[in-house]
Amino acid sequence: MSRLILSGFCLGLLIALAGCATAPSTVNVKDTSKSFTTVVIDAGHGGRDNGAYRRYGPPEKVIALDVAKRVERKLHEADLRTVMTRSDDVFIPLDERVEIENRQNNAVFVSIHFNDARRSGIKGFETYYHSPESAELARRIQSKLVTIPRSANRGVHVANFRVLRKATQPAVLVECGFLSNRSDGRQARDADYRELLADKIVEAVVEQRHGTAGYRPASRTVLEALPPNEGPGLAPSTLRGD
Repeated sequence: MSRLILSGFCLGLLIALAGCATAPSTVNVKDTSKSFTTVVIDAGHGGRDNGAYRRYGPPEKVIALDVAKRVERKLHEADLRTVMTRSDDVFIPLDERVEIENRQNNAVFVSIHFNDARRSGIKGFETYYHSPESAELARRIQSKLVTIPRSANRGVHVANFRVLRKATQPAVLVECGFLSNRSDGRQARDADYRELLADKIVEAVVEQRHGTAGYRPASRTVLEALPPNEGPGLAPSTLRGD
């Protein structure tokens, strides 16, 4: 085989392998979006993976876990079973998170994150999904979050994130604001604000399952009293108590 032919063969093989590596997985998704009895709550990042970490907010892994725990408590109060992918500051690989969500029967999956951007002016909420069976829950969560005063709606989007594309039941990923933004980051430091985030997420999940009369949030909407871009301080490695 000539060097030219061999080079062409190798190049073609590399292209084929790259295509296999990046092609999205195809899974059969069971539509449990109206029948689910379990909610798998995924606090993004953890352990050695800080996630987003900017001066305006604490590490993403810390506040994502805090919001996830608040969501868990509120879902219990609404008589829904919950499973946490992590309950402490530990690193959980993405494939293990996928296994946890797919092991559950009659469930939905909600992954909680905070965002980051190079431009500090970017702010607001985003919600992502992959399968059509997940779209309604994603839109419902986004619509609840954007009722928070002074929030920005960055929309609902299809994404190829592993925890979404490999899910065998409805799965969404929620970006609860930009830690790179002064306003979003400082609000994320405040316990009342994180309680409000959890309220909105849970309100959407419960309404998805039981209808609009299914949930009555208990937290106070304190943000109306906060001046813009202000909020209590939060040490980077700790959270202020309720």
